[in-house]
Amino acid sequence: MNLKQINNLTDLFFDQFNKQSNKDKILLSTLGDKRKNYSWQDTYNFINLVSNELRKLISKGDRCLLISENRPEWFITDLAIMLSDGITVPAYTTYAEKDYDYILNDCTPSIIFVSNNEQFNKLKNIIKDKKFIKKIFSFEKVDNVEIEYVNYEELTQNNNIKNSLSYKSAASRKDPSCIIYTSGTQGNPKGVILSHGGILNNCEGAIDILKPLLSKDQPRFLTWLPLSHSYEHTVQFVQITVAARIFYAESIDKLVKNMGDCSPEIMTAVPRFYQNLYQKINASFKKATGLKKNLIFKMLKLGLKKIKKENLTIFEKIQDSILEKLVRKKIKSQFGGSLKTFVSGGGALDKEVGYFLNAIGLPTLQGYGLTETSPVVSCNPIDDIRIDTVGPPFKGNEVKIAEDGEILVKGENVMLGYWNNKEETDKVLINGWLHTGDIGVFENNFLKITDRKKDILITPGGDNISPLKIENELVNLEFIDQAVVYGDNKPFLVALLVLNEEFINITNEEIHNAINNLNNNLSKIENIKKFFLINEKFSIENGMLTPTLKLKRYKIINKYKNNFENLYN
Repeated sequence: MNLKQINNLTDLFFDQFNKQSNKDKILLSTLGDKRKNYSWQDTYNFINLVSNELRKLISKGDRCLLISENRPEWFITDLAIMLSDGITVPAYTTYAEKDYDYILNDCTPSIIFVSNNEQFNKLKNIIKDKKFIKKIFSFEKVDNVEIEYVNYEELTQNNNIKNSLSYKSAASRKDPSCIIYTSGTQGNPKGVILSHGGILNNCEGAIDILKPLLSKDQPRFLTWLPLSHSYEHTVQFVQITVAARIFYAESIDKLVKNMGDCSPEIMTAVPRFYQNLYQKINASFKKATGLKKNLIFKMLKLGLKKIKKENLTIFEKIQDSILEKLVRKKIKSQFGGSLKTFVSGGGALDKEVGYFLNAIGLPTLQGYGLTETSPVVSCNPIDDIRIDTVGPPFKGNEVKIAEDGEILVKGENVMLGYWNNKEETDKVLINGWLHTGDIGVFENNFLKITDRKKDILITPGGDNISPLKIENELVNLEFIDQAVVYGDNKPFLVALLVLNEEFINITNEEIHNAINNLNNNLSKIENIKKFFLINEKFSIENGMLTPTLKLKRYKIINKYKNNFENLYN
């Protein structure tokens, strides 16, 4: 498939649909409900059915808000909106009422799609005065809707789905496909306008990375990161490009079980998932004894040598081949047995975690991107993984380093701008170059992220410190679940710690000793001198994590400001 010749994202789907020799082959599956399977034909019919309804209501460029958990109807609705020449506005199901109110007032959608009663109830009180909303669509039955309302279940019963008219979108590559609101670690989210061409351009780069990994049969992807996030939103179009079978996970808690259910070959996730995986596997390794312990230790040692591109002796190669069958194969079997690669994005993957997962036979490719770049800028290839980098730039986007070290990106994948926000757009888009706010360098064409322009602490002596780097070191300690480092313009650094539930009885002395050992591997100015513990775990629900599990540093520091400051008394 020549993606350069595709005009828009719906053409991508229909082109792939027409190539399917067996249109009854399953495309979309919900692991939580085995009845929810949609073939290519079912999906095609359903997209046209919803688009037929939408074309009665919207004009080109109208926004359609989509609030739902990951499920086949999400995919179908997204494409139906675009087929009707509308613009999809995905929103996280975890937003608070005020966030929805802000987005509604900002993008003024004509149509709102919700999955169920639970999601509708979050909007019920704030949509009454929004005259711009023409109709509510829901995937399941919803109660007490006071404006015009269409239920998907009734729609499919009342219409002959197979006889829905099939339209062609008039959208070009330069037209907006979606407005994705950045979750934001502080302040109101900004609506990032992504073009059809931007996402198609990203698909091209992704195919280059995935080509060596794809099976000749239908590749299997497991999806769990919210589809409202730009990363997973684009991944669904990559999945179309390779005619994959898409499985929707039940929840993050059932992710490993779901991997066993569907044996995925490829899975995308954010660094927090891999951090948790590292802690769990590492903890189980530490419990091993005798011969098993020796085999694990040897497997790790040889795996690290390979990923660090150190030469193995002939004897070590034989040992590694045996350990591949005895140890790594068993580890892989816990994740469905077919995994070709994890792909990490949405934040920096800790180097130790990256080395560990690759060494034990779970290939993990770290990439880099932003919502504003549709979203991927670069990614490590499977045949040349360099753990401390985020790989070479994707074809089709140009990357350079500014004089102050900031990473700048130019290309079709760069956003059209922020919705209704020219001032913020002009701050980051200068002469066609997106100013990412990330600091980096190139090493043999592989991009390496060294810092965030904004997320830095500056010592009274003028030294710049990355809190994220130290926080990653802290959460790699098995008893620490979450950590926030504090100390901008302070004489030393301190930390807030949330303990892992399994280590709730650990003593302060044991924590002090572990942190002192950790300090030996940090520079003097990076040492943690004092800390305090809290019982409340940061979560999306309590507003302390973004939907992609990043710390809302500003909010956390605001809440615990006195605790931090008391450590300096």
